[in-house]
Amino acid sequence: MKFKKFLYSQKTAPYVFALPFILSFVIFWIYPLISAIVMSFQDIGAVTADWVGLKNYAKLLKDNVFHTAVINSFEYMLFTCALLIPFPMLFAVLMDSNIVKAKGVWKAMLYVPALTSVVISGTLFRLMFSEYRTGQMNVVLSILGMAPVKWLKIKWTSEIALLLLCCWRWTGVNMLYFLSGLKSIDKELYESAEIDGASFGAKLRYITLPLLRPTTIYVLTISIYAGLAMFLESFMLWAGNSSPHNIGLTIVGYLYKRGIEKNDMGYACAVGVVLMVLGLAINFVQLGLNGSFQKEDR
Repeated sequence: MKFKKFLYSQKTAPYVFALPFILSFVIFWIYPLISAIVMSFQDIGAVTADWVGLKNYAKLLKDNVFHTAVINSFEYMLFTCALLIPFPMLFAVLMDSNIVKAKGVWKAMLYVPALTSVVISGTLFRLMFSEYRTGQMNVVLSILGMAPVKWLKIKWTSEIALLLLCCWRWTGVNMLYFLSGLKSIDKELYESAEIDGASFGAKLRYITLPLLRPTTIYVLTISIYAGLAMFLESFMLWAGNSSPHNIGLTIVGYLYKRGIEKNDMGYACAVGVVLMVLGLAINFVQLGLNGSFQKEDR
C-alpha cells in the first residue's frame, strides 16, 4: 500500500510517466554516443581494443576519400536546403489559399512519396537514370533528338538524380510543416491587409514570411541534419557504396564502408564523431544567426 501510495502521489507520478523516455534516451542515445566517442580513440580488433589517442583523427586529416565524402555531403546539404525550403513553402501557401482546388488530392499526391520505402525509391530512380537507352530519362532525351547520358557516372548529372530523388520524397513532408505554421497565423491579418489594398506579394512578404519564421528555422534545422546524415538514398541509387570516383559517397556512407565493410570500427567512430560535431556546429551557427538563442522581451 505504501508503494502504491508513493507511486500515485502527485510528486512521484510525473517522474514515473517520464521514466520510459528517460531510460530509452539514456540506453539508445547517451550510451551509444559515449561509447562511440571512446571507441574513436581506440584501434578495435576482433578481440582487443588498444588505446591510440588522436591517431584516428590525425588519419582523417590526410584521408582524401573522407575529404571527398565531406564535400559531397556539404553540397547535398546546401542544395537540399535551397530546394526543400522555398518550394514546399510556396506549395503550402498555395494550398492555404483559394487558388488551388481539390486540395486534399494535391496534398496526398505530394505526401505519398514520403511513405514509399527508400529502397524502392532508390531502385526506381536508378532504373530511371540508367545509362542504357531504355532508361526513362534517356528515352526522353532520344525523343528530343539527344544522345543517351551516363547519368550516374558523371558528377553533375548524378547530383541531379540524387536531388530529384530527395525532392520527390520530402517536398510533401516539408509542405505539411509549413501548412501547420500557416494555420497558426491569424486570418484577420490578411483581411486587414486586403482592406488596405495589399497585393499577394505584399501579404507574403510582410505577414506570411515573418510569422512563418519559427517553422522555417525548424525545417532548416532538420534539413541540415538530414543533408549531412544522408546515406540510404545514395546507397540505393548506386546499388552499393561504390560510386564511380566516389561521386556519390557521403560521410555516413564512408562511415559504413570503414566500419562495416572494412571492420575498422575505431576509425568509423572517429568519422561519426566528426559528423556529429559538424552538424552541431552548423546548426548552432544558423540558430544563432536566426536569433533563436536570444531572450524575448516580456
